[in-house]
Amino acid sequence: MTGRWRPRGPRTLRLRLTLGYGAIFLVAGLALLGVTYVLFNQQLTRSFEERFAAPPGRAKQFFIAEGDIRLTGDAAVEWLRRQELELRGAAGTSLLAQGVLALTVVGGAAVAFGWVVAGRMLAPLHRVTDTARRIAAAPMAERGLHERIALEGPADEVKRLADTFDTMVERLDHSFDGQRRFVANASHELRTPLTLNRALVELAMHRRTASPDVKELGESLLEINARHERLISGLLLLARSEQEIADRSPVDLADVVTHVVRQTADEAAAAKVTVYEVAGQAPVTGDALLLERLVHNLVENGIRYNLDDGSGWVRVVSRTVADGGAQVEVSNTGPEVPPYDVPPLFKPFHRHGAERVVTARSAGLGLSIVRSIAVAHGGDVSARPREDGGLVVTATLPRASPWPADEAGVPGRGRG
Repeated sequence: MTGRWRPRGPRTLRLRLTLGYGAIFLVAGLALLGVTYVLFNQQLTRSFEERFAAPPGRAKQFFIAEGDIRLTGDAAVEWLRRQELELRGAAGTSLLAQGVLALTVVGGAAVAFGWVVAGRMLAPLHRVTDTARRIAAAPMAERGLHERIALEGPADEVKRLADTFDTMVERLDHSFDGQRRFVANASHELRTPLTLNRALVELAMHRRTASPDVKELGESLLEINARHERLISGLLLLARSEQEIADRSPVDLADVVTHVVRQTADEAAAAKVTVYEVAGQAPVTGDALLLERLVHNLVENGIRYNLDDGSGWVRVVSRTVADGGAQVEVSNTGPEVPPYDVPPLFKPFHRHGAERVVTARSAGLGLSIVRSIAVAHGGDVSARPREDGGLVVTATLPRASPWPADEAGVPGRGRG
């Protein structure tokens, strides 16, 4: 394998700044040590030359007496020269050794100090990164757009970056809010003409002079009108569920499951589908009407997209989970669903099986509304195909604060 070698592992900006500080300090320290060594040698040379220099006009006499050694004249000068060289070497070696040791100790302290300073300088950038990561990690992008960095400090490059990021997120937040308001307002305005259309069609159908063809056409028009009304109601509910839940109250999903199963009993009987209920205690806090719509859409989807030979069933379970959350799980028989076709089911206007006729019973908003409601309550929804056909859809919500019934150990309710 050929190519330029590159170091493994992440090299963060903090590490690069610290290494840069350390390298600059090392180069500066070595330069200072070299200059000091040269100046020290020059000073020693000058001192010895001044000591050995003879007065003008006459020779300087030296006499050395050390133990049994007696030196005079040139021999004494030579002996002094050797002592000078030894002293200079020892002094230079000592200077270099002590200087390198001091440079190493101070350099290590400088690198550690540089690491701390770099961390403090980059702390605002970490704050920007953490905020961007939280926004990106939100189950739905617009959920995290209310967050702001609001960085305080001098108007430097990092402060300008944080302010620019806040401005961008604020504009995106306003854009999503405007989109939701537009959907809600448009859906609300469309209700009036649909209501008027239904009234006119019913009036024409119930006239005494209405022919069978007119009545048949009226039935078709009413069915199309009803589908449009369901579509608009779904859009309104979708726009509402994508807003933040401000007014929360304690809700037991077991009560919601029991109520929804009772509501959908006639539809299940008409579709020849058996509904099994296992309503275990699952306390949460949120909007009771939205949570009822969440469970209702799951059960309704399970009934609609099922077997039509009388052997189909839907099983609705509410329970608490180990991490303290609450779940509603709806499983049903039905046609086989490929795993790759499960994620698109949560997109608006998507229906499995390409059911696109104008008289379709569903507007394709059921599971998208379920997901929006779950996310608005701080939870999420997942789905997986059953081996024998159909789906298993699980909505997980954060559990409410412990209720007295929980502390008393009251078991969950079940009915099948």
